[in-house]
Amino acid sequence: MPNKEAYIQNAQKLFDEGYACSQSVLLAFADDFDLDKTTAKLISSTFGGGMGRLRETCGAVTGGFMVLGLAFGNEIPNDMETKLNSYKKVRELNKRVSEVHGTSNCKQLLIKHASEQQVKDRQHHKLICRQLVGDATGLVFDILKESQKIGV
Repeated sequence: MPNKEAYIQNAQKLFDEGYACSQSVLLAFADDFDLDKTTAKLISSTFGGGMGRLRETCGAVTGGFMVLGLAFGNEIPNDMETKLNSYKKVRELNKRVSEVHGTSNCKQLLIKHASEQQVKDRQHHKLICRQLVGDATGLVFDILKESQKIGV
């Protein structure tokens, strides 16, 4: 079983190859959930840039939410215990990212770490996005490990 650093390095390598932040995080965990990589790429492809460049919730974080859905999500519509637990895990990831970076909002992260010109020139990927991919991946790994969903 790969360690936390291996997941982080894999996610950042995927990001460096050109995958969106959301794709990079989800793909780093795809094998653990027998998730077809093409499906993973397609599902997560529109969440980059704070969800379709809306600059809302960071794509690395929403990619992490997808992983948490795979680990904790409900299949039965009225299984409220499972549903509410999965929502709790999503809030936990969001809280942990916000503790590290002050926010999980893409726009606020960009304002904090890059100038408007750097964003326009797409330099923000190296300034903050790559770091967020690594941090979100590591935090997802921690949540999965704490719940014995990985590394056991």
